[in-house]
Amino acid sequence: MTRADFDVEDLEAPRRNILVFHGVGGIGKSTLSRKIEASLAHSEDRPVQWESPSHPEDRTLPVRIDLARATGMDFERVILTIRLAVASLGRPMTAFDLALRRYWEHNHPGEPIEDYLRRGGLLSRFSAAAALPQQMQSALSDIAQTLLLPGTVGSALGQGAGALIKALRDRRQSVRALAGCSRLADLLEADPDLEALSFYPHLLAWDLARLPADKSALPVILLDTFEDTGDRTHRDLERLLQRIVWLMPNAFFVVTGRNRLQWAETTLEGQLDWTGPNAWPGLVPGAAHTGSGLSGHQVLIGDFSPEDCEDYLARRLSRDGQPLIEEPVRRIITERSHGLPLYLDLSVMRYLELQRGGRQPQVTDFDHDFPALIARTLSDLTAEERHVLRSVSLLNAFSVPLATQVAGMDHDAPALRLTERPFIRESPSGVWPFHVHDLIRATIRSADDSSDDRWSDHDWQRAAQRAFRALESEWRQDLGRDRAVLVGCLQQGLLIARDFRLGLGWLADAAFQYVGDSVWEPLALPAADDPSSGGLQTAADALLETLSAIARRQHEHRERTVRRLSAVLASRLLPDELIELATYYLAKAQRDLGLTEDSRRGMQLVASAGGRLAVAAGRGLAHLSRLSGDFPATVEAAGSLGWGGRHHRVLGDVWWVQGHIDRAAAAYLAARNEAEQNGAIGETAMSQAHLAFAVAFTNPDRADDELDLAERLLSRLSLRSTEMTARIAALVRDAGYAADLPDRSAVLLAEIGVSGISYAAAKLQLAVCFHHAVVDARDELAAGISRLRELTRSGDYAYYVEIAHFMADLPLPTDTPRARWIDGEQRTRERWCNIVSTRRDHLGTVR
Repeated sequence: MTRADFDVEDLEAPRRNILVFHGVGGIGKSTLSRKIEASLAHSEDRPVQWESPSHPEDRTLPVRIDLARATGMDFERVILTIRLAVASLGRPMTAFDLALRRYWEHNHPGEPIEDYLRRGGLLSRFSAAAALPQQMQSALSDIAQTLLLPGTVGSALGQGAGALIKALRDRRQSVRALAGCSRLADLLEADPDLEALSFYPHLLAWDLARLPADKSALPVILLDTFEDTGDRTHRDLERLLQRIVWLMPNAFFVVTGRNRLQWAETTLEGQLDWTGPNAWPGLVPGAAHTGSGLSGHQVLIGDFSPEDCEDYLARRLSRDGQPLIEEPVRRIITERSHGLPLYLDLSVMRYLELQRGGRQPQVTDFDHDFPALIARTLSDLTAEERHVLRSVSLLNAFSVPLATQVAGMDHDAPALRLTERPFIRESPSGVWPFHVHDLIRATIRSADDSSDDRWSDHDWQRAAQRAFRALESEWRQDLGRDRAVLVGCLQQGLLIARDFRLGLGWLADAAFQYVGDSVWEPLALPAADDPSSGGLQTAADALLETLSAIARRQHEHRERTVRRLSAVLASRLLPDELIELATYYLAKAQRDLGLTEDSRRGMQLVASAGGRLAVAAGRGLAHLSRLSGDFPATVEAAGSLGWGGRHHRVLGDVWWVQGHIDRAAAAYLAARNEAEQNGAIGETAMSQAHLAFAVAFTNPDRADDELDLAERLLSRLSLRSTEMTARIAALVRDAGYAADLPDRSAVLLAEIGVSGISYAAAKLQLAVCFHHAVVDARDELAAGISRLRELTRSGDYAYYVEIAHFMADLPLPTDTPRARWIDGEQRTRERWCNIVSTRRDHLGTVR
């Protein structure tokens, strides 16, 4: 509006003269609006962190208009309020005043405008308001005198409107100045009704533009509580207000309300006069602020940070500069507020109420929900939007189609409208982009709801069942088997099943897919509504604990995994098909702890049941055979395992200990390829890590590449034991080369001790023995074999002691347990001797 080519009469140019602040009820929008008005009027009221406006203070005309229904503000009063603010310039707005006077005489016959202003309280609000009637009379007197109209000033327009209009159309010299306003004649000729009044701001903008430079001013019009202009289906008042903004491009408008303005959306064409991104480029969703000026004109007012909440509560109630609310109480209020200022204010009022009752408020007094939050949230929603909001409050996140399903509706419009509300937050990176503000969601579900359409317990139960079925549909229709969709549906489904005590249904199938991929994303749910119940109460509790224990075993000691899964089985809450899940992974954890017989019993139980994990349990039994050194039995078992039993990886585990590194590498490579073909990324990473470990004995250069791939595959997963396999592979690769290898192994051994994975410690010690054998450090090798014997004294992996002797071609003590080697002990000894000799040759050493 300061450009040389700016034309106030250009009704086609895009408008950028508006800034919108929107947010949930109680976030502080009206406070912000009042603060902006005060800071523009008086610089001493401006917060220190706010920059000074570029426009001079004495030439800025801020006027705040509260559109709340309670204020009784209608469109006519909006127009009068803007004109009263401009009255402080001390000059008549001739074109506007002529049209306004004609409108007034027609719609308020016999009622002086000053009486109306006084009765409505507008005269007392503006110091220069009393000058408005005189300014209007001055404009009329000038016109009456110019056109030589008879009669009183008050009746000049009534008698001479036709003469004035004719003079304007003829562009007579006598009204040359007004003739420059090209649309004045048309507006004076139109019926002086509300529709015509809505176009008069164009005349006011023209009058302002004609002021001399030293008398000009920038009106800043703050429209607060904009949500009360109507709902999203009836936009009559909004349409009139939009005309003011469009027709006054030389004024700046600051809108505050609960919802962002939709004026940049072409779908509103026909409901509003100017719509679309070309008309309102700054109101386009996603527009951002740029260095060249404002392009993003819609600002979502976010929640307070925890620090902001603490500071607000400390300042809100204080005595002698010290906060009245104690720090523990401030902390719990802050935690429960989720940053919503309205909750902080309600908590402060509750604090004062408790004090007036004669006792000191305690932390437990603020484990409290405020029904007022529901009233503020629901007040401007349609009945359908309220229904959708209550429905999606059952979900952590949702999409429009999911919300429609959960609400049991056959059309998306209510869900679409709901997503426009400021208490609906958007996170485009998630599976479902929308979620309800945390505090609003919790309050809707838990606080007393006194609204006319409040839900009964049966309504909530029916909604939960709809949500549960909708999540099942989302998961089953995901043909791409996206892990994020699986985990999202699983978490939300478990939460609903727990809170509403639903049967597990499809969650059993989802649980088996979750464990089948061996990825182990964390699963966690918020605390139950009744934390005093404690322990496992529902089947959903038991399934969540099962899956959490399985996933967390990658980060917890296996003894804790055993305790957790044992407790699940003891609760007897799981259905039969899921008992095998807990039993199988309990047996795996027992195997890792060296509890071989317990593990064997569990694996046999699962295998004999013939369920979904029967083949996996067969692999577990094959592993137990390998642990005891019965390699022929392991190879025989692998023949019947197939892909489900990971037969190639089972064979690879047999071949490398025989010293058949090439055959082991081929088996692991086949296992990796098969896993890739089946989309099992966890199994792919495990097979790759084992491949790197095997080739590290004979081909350090290739091991570099294989380890690089393994690390990249593992970077996206949480597979603690497989990560250890890869790190042990790096030690095998460096055996003979790295003088610091014993120190590195000591660090890794400490980490293994935290996890409780006994086999990893033995495997690590074998790698250390390989290093000592390569460098021919006989004393260190003897000590290493002694530690290896100690680690395998249970009998599991005892053949590692034999391999350590084979590496250095040492005789076996008579008390050493003997494994059943595939082609005999001597051939196996020769192969391991050869592996060590080859590494020595590569190092350029002589045995």
